[in-house]
Amino acid sequence: MPFERHSGILLHPTSLPGPHGSGDLGTGAYDFVDWLVAGKQTLWQILPLGGIGPGNSPYMSPSAFAGNELLIDLTRLRDAGWLTDGDIAPDPVFRDHRVNYPVVRHFRLTRLRLAAERFFADARHDARKLFDEFCTESRDWLEDYALFMALDQKHGGHGRVWQDWPLGLAQRKAKALRDAAKALAQECDFWKFCQWCFQRQWLALKTYANARGIDIIGDMPIFVSPHSADVWAHQELFDLDAKGQPRVIAGVPPDYFSATGQRWGNPLYRWASHASEGYHWWIERMRRTMLLCDIVRIDHFRGFESYWEIPADSETAERGQWQPGPGLALFTALRHALQLRFGKNGGRPQIIAEDLGVITPKVAALRQSIGLPGMRILQFAFDGHADNPYLPHNFESNTVVYPGTHDNDTTCGWWHSLHEHERDYVRRYLSCSGESIHWDMIRAASASVAKLSIIPMQDVLGLDTESRMNQPGLSDGYWEWRFHWGQVAPWHAEQLAELAHLHGRSPKRRTDATGSR
Repeated sequence: MPFERHSGILLHPTSLPGPHGSGDLGTGAYDFVDWLVAGKQTLWQILPLGGIGPGNSPYMSPSAFAGNELLIDLTRLRDAGWLTDGDIAPDPVFRDHRVNYPVVRHFRLTRLRLAAERFFADARHDARKLFDEFCTESRDWLEDYALFMALDQKHGGHGRVWQDWPLGLAQRKAKALRDAAKALAQECDFWKFCQWCFQRQWLALKTYANARGIDIIGDMPIFVSPHSADVWAHQELFDLDAKGQPRVIAGVPPDYFSATGQRWGNPLYRWASHASEGYHWWIERMRRTMLLCDIVRIDHFRGFESYWEIPADSETAERGQWQPGPGLALFTALRHALQLRFGKNGGRPQIIAEDLGVITPKVAALRQSIGLPGMRILQFAFDGHADNPYLPHNFESNTVVYPGTHDNDTTCGWWHSLHEHERDYVRRYLSCSGESIHWDMIRAASASVAKLSIIPMQDVLGLDTESRMNQPGLSDGYWEWRFHWGQVAPWHAEQLAELAHLHGRSPKRRTDATGSR
């Protein structure tokens, strides 16, 4: 089967326009899908769909399975009769270009609690049956998540984590869990209601996108947050000490982004325990992600070959050591359990390997043996050496190319940070003046041999550093960027459509799906 060429846009739903302080699964998301269609794009890449953690990062979610409650469209809850027009009147402090997470979280959770109260007050409506079915189908992760969130509401706050809860709850003693579930049943129901609303709305949006030829590329972090339902509920699968605290933590050594490395703080896995259970937790995690997305970008793929182990008491990531990961065994288990396509023999893959960072021949060999496409970042290409693997003439076709990712500066911001001799090399390589460097880079990505080309929305709009989504190593002030439709002109979609046509990135759209707003 020949490789199909596709192109798309990287934009997290929180960055969408909308009236309630942040992007969500409402009208703004459907309008964005229609805009992708107008630009002849076939892919929409997002960041992890889970709830946000410290620093508002979606990579530190309280669950590897649950969705972000802040993405729920309140207007649809109004339409269902669980909120009123007055309930969803926007707060005057909301801004269309940034997310103020404390304000947004309070506003949205207050309305979600009100909607849940009205939902449960009427046990006769048809929606209650759908809710009960969802709870039954999702019980394997939903019960632990709802109880975790309820307990966190009761015992958390002021920096307290699950290890600080009463001992019986922290150690998951059966009686303590039963008593807590009974006492906190109403609170648990609230979190289950939120997850039901999220899944219904997200799957409706995904169906709408798929019906119009748009596939969703999701993002699955390799590690999970230490303060999460996953670590609390599956302590045997993580490298914890006798008190449940991480013995060692995840990160990367000094690199392009940080001279002292990146100290992520996630607990590391006991891979032998995962192997002994047949990688069941990973299989179910991937099954859940594949329900929500069409293609999965696995973050920090190199960690499956070997990962950087940092002592938990180390203040930076400089002091650490490489440890062996699960390697091919994990992906063999995933393939057999889920019948995944890895793209080795052509066609569209279902998994993308984020193979950035310190990539050794062993890491490259693992990716190639599985058949996963890797990633190439154009901003990393221009060091003056013709053998740089990020230069387009060195690409292999089984590749996903980006001008930059959510961790990079915007292309315009990157360009302004370069020295003149570096800009000169970029201009000579791309045969351009650099006056519209973002479109020069977009064109270079689109014209490359890489079968997938993904462009951050900030680069389409030509935005500078203030619109950067994240900067690794810094915990405050990021993940907040939003765009608004006043920034988008008709020619943006027209230019994307022209490039897709010129470079063969407009495969025939599917007609076998349905979906409506």
